[in-house]
Amino acid sequence: MLVEAMPLLMFATICLVLLLGYPVAFSLAGTAMIFAGIGIAMGQFDPSFLAALPSRLFGIVSNTTLIAVPLFVLMGVLLEKSRLAEQLLGNMAALFGRRPGGLGFSVILVGMLLAASTGIVGATVVTMGLLSLPTMLNRGYDPRLATGVICATGTLGQIIPPSIALVLLGDTLSSAYQQAQLDMGVFSPDTLSVGDLFIGALLPGLGLVAMYLGYMFWVSVRSPDRAPAALDLNPPPLWRVLQGLIPPVLLIFTVLGSILLGAATPTEAAGVGALGAALLAAAKGQLGLPRLGEVGRETLKVTSMVFMILVGAAVFSLVFRGFGGDELIEHFFAGLPGGVMSATIVVMLVIFLLGFILDFIEITFVVVPIVGPILLAMGVDPIWLGIMIAINLQTSFLTPPFGFALFYLRGVAPASVPTSAMYRGIIPFIIMQLLMLLVLAQWPQLATWLPAWVKGG
Repeated sequence: MLVEAMPLLMFATICLVLLLGYPVAFSLAGTAMIFAGIGIAMGQFDPSFLAALPSRLFGIVSNTTLIAVPLFVLMGVLLEKSRLAEQLLGNMAALFGRRPGGLGFSVILVGMLLAASTGIVGATVVTMGLLSLPTMLNRGYDPRLATGVICATGTLGQIIPPSIALVLLGDTLSSAYQQAQLDMGVFSPDTLSVGDLFIGALLPGLGLVAMYLGYMFWVSVRSPDRAPAALDLNPPPLWRVLQGLIPPVLLIFTVLGSILLGAATPTEAAGVGALGAALLAAAKGQLGLPRLGEVGRETLKVTSMVFMILVGAAVFSLVFRGFGGDELIEHFFAGLPGGVMSATIVVMLVIFLLGFILDFIEITFVVVPIVGPILLAMGVDPIWLGIMIAINLQTSFLTPPFGFALFYLRGVAPASVPTSAMYRGIIPFIIMQLLMLLVLAQWPQLATWLPAWVKGG
């Protein structure tokens, strides 16, 4: 009985260790090796499983898709450090600010562009919090509305491509999809690319932006005192707005367009994006040696974290499978009434709850390789599953009391804004994201139609 429960004990232990604050990568690998040692001592774990570890680690470092991660991180850090977001927000605020809700519209639109540029939730939330929250509060915005808009917009980096989350999720789901087909006896498996997820995420991501804008418009009409107009802001000349808007938008469209048209892989497009961001930063005089060193250190820090977690997750999943954890979960799903629908709901619920204590990287590398092949073997569309997981994680990052986005904003918000106001302000946006999940569940074509059309075209 104890041996059969080892996979569940492993999972419970890793959650406990992470709650205690230990580094994620070393917690994953360390917990796995301790359980492997216990299993070997009990004669219940085959040490030959660990012999596959070197080849797995070599597969990680030689994976060309994952080269896109440091390149997209570099692109985002360059755009952040070059103060393009600050200039863009100032111009947008002056353009829309003279009407009720105008600053809110500006934050949503700039946050959308920043999310597409950085692809990192923490960076977007912190940047928008520092740039826009003081201005919104000084203009008389309801703290609940201001903090809710910033948190929700910051998490768009999960779903709007080019997103680091979608790169990692696409690579993981690609492996899971091939494994599922091989398990079903399909020896010429279909492939899933990161580009497929990028294309599939466009409509749901833009749909969320439209819902946020619609909510802000509704608040500005119904309760203009919660989002007052900034009548002292003078609209800037059109050329100044375009000067701040065109370069980042052109860069984003170049990156995404090259992927959509099939002219470049996501990795190649990431290289183009990084080069374009460097040229924009240089044009603004923000690429001196000190700034370049700062950008390099930040990129190295984020990239190292991602790959160390990936290595730790590879060790964890290997030991988990060695104890028969994948078979345990497969039998559990097979015994659920309702078949694939019940299994999908359970997985989504588990991922949502894990989003309170784990970052998207850990969930992508630990949970998805375990449950992904099982769901895909049951007939779930891989693109739809990837988009559902991405939006699900986005929602869990907003949900009190443990939402990561709330913690990020709390760290930069003034003490005059109570945490309770942030919790209340985010509720409407959580409802909108849950509504998007329900819409995707009812109409999967929202995620699958555009990739199929692009491939067919």
